[in-house]
Amino acid sequence: MSARDRLTDSLYGLGWGTVKKLPEPVAVRLGRSIADLAWKRRGKGVQRLESNYARVVPGASPERLAELSRAGMRSYLRYWMESFRLPAWSAERIRGGFDPKDVHYLTDGIASERGVILALPHMANWDLAGAWVTTALETPFTTVAERLKPETLYDRFVAYREGLGMEVLPHSGGSAFGTLARRLRDGGLVCLVAERDLSTSGVEVRFFGEATRMPAGPALLAQQTGALLLPVTLWYDDSPVMRGRVHPPIEVPETGDRAEKTSVMTQALADAFATGIADHPEDWHMLQRLWLKDLQPRRADGAAGERP
Repeated sequence: MSARDRLTDSLYGLGWGTVKKLPEPVAVRLGRSIADLAWKRRGKGVQRLESNYARVVPGASPERLAELSRAGMRSYLRYWMESFRLPAWSAERIRGGFDPKDVHYLTDGIASERGVILALPHMANWDLAGAWVTTALETPFTTVAERLKPETLYDRFVAYREGLGMEVLPHSGGSAFGTLARRLRDGGLVCLVAERDLSTSGVEVRFFGEATRMPAGPALLAQQTGALLLPVTLWYDDSPVMRGRVHPPIEVPETGDRAEKTSVMTQALADAFATGIADHPEDWHMLQRLWLKDLQPRRADGAAGERP
């Protein structure tokens, strides 16, 4: 393991070992201070965040984009502070920490036993939403995690999410899709973060007026298993409670081949994500390249600012 990898692993270990012991107001202030410092330094992640916001809020002035990126970094660090502290939260705190709208789409889907796929963008804190599902709804689910370097860091995230009641599969290796399909055919729940294609072979969609690629997995799983596909968006307000919305189901088209159906469904997913992101852009934590125009010179970003 390189010195950089050891440092990265140690910093995350420090977060889970120390931040979760802090009183919540102290953790909130710490997160905001770190966010403001990172924003003032204007590193590559902050610059990329502003560039992405420029597409979400077309015509925004440089001053408006700077305001958004500062709020975005504060939201991003709130995610990390909450995540470091989640293992120490009581069941009552988790149940009261998330207030989703239209959750009946999810609960009705779970009750139907047809299987449910929740697809989310990188907004607010999806780990908290997942913990709420396993705690408030008493429903376990399966998800997929990108393999991080060093391997010890990936192991930390797997252990953390399994401790919250999630089954975690590695993104690489090729067997994840089959396992997800089996879970859904058994009437289970699958949750996927799904607005950034990690495979370079995703479905091309229009997103805020420009082309990008999003994973085909959610749409393919819905077609192959008959599971319900539900987009979810999340956001913060000024309270300690995270907000969210479960969007109406994305139906499988009645006509077209598999590729055509997948394209239509993934575009519908992108449109639902865009609705939530446009309403709460500062809670979309996309510090990486996303649109095809940005990806042309270099297909993959470095690890800086990466959110698992």
